[in-house]
Amino acid sequence: MRPYEVVIIFDTDVEESAITAVLERGLEIIRNDGGTVGTVDRWGKRTLAYEIRKKREGYYVVAEFTGEPKAAADLDRFFVLADEVLRHKIMRVPDEAIGQSTRPKTAVRSAPSGDRER
Repeated sequence: MRPYEVVIIFDTDVEESAITAVLERGLEIIRNDGGTVGTVDRWGKRTLAYEIRKKREGYYVVAEFTGEPKAAADLDRFFVLADEVLRHKIMRVPDEAIGQSTRPKTAVRSAPSGDRER
């Protein structure tokens, strides 16, 4: 079993219930292939860096799962065929990063703009 992380950008014109249904169906594919689903973070609507299919906003979801490469391939095929998905990316988590948080660390203290050292 290998750890993976998937980032999915859904079309914002699609209703929330349709997004949930497609996401659940994708997670079910992982479970059916013998994998386990970890955390699922719904980031919500965000502005895209560039237009995708003439859309400027997307609904972001990040999910972690463990499974065999076949599960990742099946999930990839499902998201390619799903009309609600604008873009997705499945990444294998490196062995060195297992157990470490994938969230960016926030600075303990940030200096005001005038007090920065040069």
